[in-house]
Amino acid sequence: MSLGAADLPDSIRSTILARAPAAWLPFIQLARIDRPVGWQLLLMPCWWSAALAGIANHRGPDLWHLTLFLIGAVAMRGAGSTYNDLIDREIDAQVERTRNRPLPSGRVSPRAAKIFMVAQSLVGALALFSFNWFSVALGLASLLIVAVYPFMKRVTSWPQAVLGLAFAYGGLMGWAAAMGSLAWPAVLIYGAAIAWTVAYDTIYALQDARDDAIVGVRSTARLFGGRVRLGVAGFYAAAAGMACGAVALAGGGWIAFAGVAGFALHLGWQVAMIDPASTARSLRLFRSNRDAGMILFVGLSLQGWLG
Repeated sequence: MSLGAADLPDSIRSTILARAPAAWLPFIQLARIDRPVGWQLLLMPCWWSAALAGIANHRGPDLWHLTLFLIGAVAMRGAGSTYNDLIDREIDAQVERTRNRPLPSGRVSPRAAKIFMVAQSLVGALALFSFNWFSVALGLASLLIVAVYPFMKRVTSWPQAVLGLAFAYGGLMGWAAAMGSLAWPAVLIYGAAIAWTVAYDTIYALQDARDDAIVGVRSTARLFGGRVRLGVAGFYAAAAGMACGAVALAGGGWIAFAGVAGFALHLGWQVAMIDPASTARSLRLFRSNRDAGMILFVGLSLQGWLG
């Protein structure tokens, strides 16, 4: 019997899923279309960086660039997730939250998943090659980080840091696409996005801490243990601090700093709400980072458009 998208615990019902042919559902799950927060979180650093470049150029972010980053984020999130599931399918079969995913459940063959991964990568490549050549080279370099990430949970308690290096990479790309080079505002917003990713993925990993301990998967959630709230707070504070520095170096004014303040307040609320014993709350807090990221993006964009 095939499993629908709603059978995965972190899946979100949508009109697309309800109307999609049954044969498409396993591939929708492989691409994480049923879990859009993934591509949304991948997109946010791209948009932050593009908005910072707009501030430096005394205008708003380039709308065409924002569109290309949106297409690329959806495609590359899907390709990366498919790759990750191919590598982790044996581990996923032993974890309650992931055992019904398409590969460990046998609903998609490894060969079909590989073909699907290549197709998604080609869409991402089309978006990437629409930028300047400096951005293309910079974007291709990120594939090295993506390639090693799935193996990190086997060898280090800091796989979230490696995920941060990959998921935050848009912090460099948005600026590079607008400027054709890199500068300190881009480096700082990249650092902010790395720290942000480590923190929110630690919250996400709280869902699997018990099963991870059984199968030997490492994570910062397990590493921090009873001090997980302190660990998350430290990385969130670093994220807010570096975002503030990036705004200052880009020449931002009070609107952009208000965006940083709103971002920081949202992160502080998350820290106060952490409950390691509640998987439902951990998932809800993790998903709420889409809103935190949008608060910062709106502040940066309005600074460019109105400031």
